[in-house]
Amino acid sequence: MTRLLLAVAALAATPAAAQSVASPDGRLIVTLDTNADDQPTYRLAVAGKPVIGPSPLGLQFERYARLADGLRTTSTQATGGRDRYALVAGKTAAVDERYNQIVVHMTEKDGKRRRLDLVIRAYDTGIALRYAIPRQPGLTTLRLVDELTQFAFPADYACTGLNLGSFGSSHEGEFDPVRASLIRPHNLYELPLVCQTGADGPTIAIAEAAVERWPAMYLTGTETGATGVAAKLTRRPDDPPVALTLDVGNGVVSPWRVVMVAPTAGALIENTLLTSLNPAPRGDFAWVKPGKTAWDWWSGPLLAGVTKAGSNAATERAFIDFAASLKLPYMMVDEGWYVNSGGGGTLYPGADPTQPVPGIDLPGLVAYGRARGVGLILWIHWALLDRDMDTILSAVARVGAKGIKVDFMNRDDQDMIAFYHRLAEATARHHLLLDLHGATHPWGMTRTWPHVLTQEGVLGAEYNKWTRRITARHNITLAYTRMLAGPMDYTPGGYRNRTPDGFAIAATGPQTQTTRAAELAKYVVFESPLQSVADTPDAYRGQPGLDFLAEVPASWDETRFIAGNIGESIVLARRRGDVWYVGAMTDAARSVTVPLAFLGKGRYAARTWGDGAAPTDLVTASRTVAAADTLTLTLHAAGGAAAILSPVR
Repeated sequence: MTRLLLAVAALAATPAAAQSVASPDGRLIVTLDTNADDQPTYRLAVAGKPVIGPSPLGLQFERYARLADGLRTTSTQATGGRDRYALVAGKTAAVDERYNQIVVHMTEKDGKRRRLDLVIRAYDTGIALRYAIPRQPGLTTLRLVDELTQFAFPADYACTGLNLGSFGSSHEGEFDPVRASLIRPHNLYELPLVCQTGADGPTIAIAEAAVERWPAMYLTGTETGATGVAAKLTRRPDDPPVALTLDVGNGVVSPWRVVMVAPTAGALIENTLLTSLNPAPRGDFAWVKPGKTAWDWWSGPLLAGVTKAGSNAATERAFIDFAASLKLPYMMVDEGWYVNSGGGGTLYPGADPTQPVPGIDLPGLVAYGRARGVGLILWIHWALLDRDMDTILSAVARVGAKGIKVDFMNRDDQDMIAFYHRLAEATARHHLLLDLHGATHPWGMTRTWPHVLTQEGVLGAEYNKWTRRITARHNITLAYTRMLAGPMDYTPGGYRNRTPDGFAIAATGPQTQTTRAAELAKYVVFESPLQSVADTPDAYRGQPGLDFLAEVPASWDETRFIAGNIGESIVLARRRGDVWYVGAMTDAARSVTVPLAFLGKGRYAARTWGDGAAPTDLVTASRTVAAADTLTLTLHAAGGAAAILSPVR
């Protein structure tokens, strides 16, 4: 049997054995060729610089060894396209980017002459490769073992990545520096992997898009010993091969294998390739409303005025009241609210999300919240939904909740990817917002299903409750790495701020190792259209910075990277309507000058919240600025700053 390959459109005269496709601006050129075994290979050049060297492509199926060799091209189709669409929620409201594409039709030279199509797209901001297996006589089911896709590097790139080490995890860990030559075949790197290609070269990020009917992809070192990385599909030792059925539609297509390209690591934050490579929305999503949510879990059972804080009506009403005071549209009721819940990842016998515990009058709480402009989002263990999805979602929708938070999937094999899609379709049908917790990395599904507002798969603020791992450097690095894949449910907003030396681990009333200004900055820096305000109402009551928390949006019309380097600092500007928001975070103390050229015409009222003498202090200031001006932010160690710039009417 054969395997597929993605190839690029020949837009100029090239040798007969090679075909090339260039990005609309001509800077990116992907060239498809074959090696001595007639195995397809591709390479990428950016502004004439080799960025990805000749890299093999192919698929490995059960009992058929390599399905990569002995292929010949029968025809090639070269086309162009334009991704022009609106996003209900995310880093930008509108996307408009062009691409050039080739589809290379390949057939085995010998044997059964099975057919494979290879698709390559070249955008100004990156490239995407996809395998397609068309329907064909005598071929109905394939059993996929792995991909043979590689990303060969012409030099020993300085990369930043998360080595998970094994399948079946919650994708929570640090993205650390690593030389490409040190990524071994036994490693298992999470997506995206970010690599600087040299002092005068671009930064790339390897990711995936449109994952469906396929397992998620990881990256390992190459078995050939070449510098670079190779695809590795999620498949634990006891998992069967991936079953691919060709009797649906026109055959089977793989996810897109994506290489984002930008002049700097920070500029990758503006990249929209992953959503562009996903299908358009399936239905009307005018009902989807991004926003911030209060949350009853992170701070622990600690609430002034409530004798026994926990899963009871008094606790939930207090959080609803807090959400209403800041005009937060949502309040998240975490685990413990339904019968036999509360085991975390352990599913207790008899757990039933259609039956609240005696202390929770769910219809009454929904009505209480509705009267105050606050909708409820309910936590549910994923396995219960897997067993009886429609019954549970019907009950949640009937009671009037606005959405669900689904937890502890901790897998991204073919069956779990199917669950994600089945859940997205079902929650959309019931008009329920969806927060995927305990999940894999995103792959741009938020374009197809805009109600999937956020996704964990990140080492977030919950780890402050039991580790010292959530450092300023880690937080900053997330913006350059994990966040490139899509929204992340990090859960910022901790108000018990300490210096790293003064930080103490506490499960109840947890602290942060960053300043309060840095916590405010996270609401601009971290993308999450369902953004948590994580601490208890007691921690916020009477404290400075609540005005910023009330005003800052959770979804954006435009995103601009301003300055910074991985692990050291970051400054982002995001726009909602005609108001701009700036977030800055740093590891070491520094002063940052922010050019305001992104502002429109006229004058703007600039309000800033910066670091004070103590980690919990905020220094506020106001001034009038214009596009020709700059904003100077003085950041303390593990600190930050936030700003709101509003047009002067």
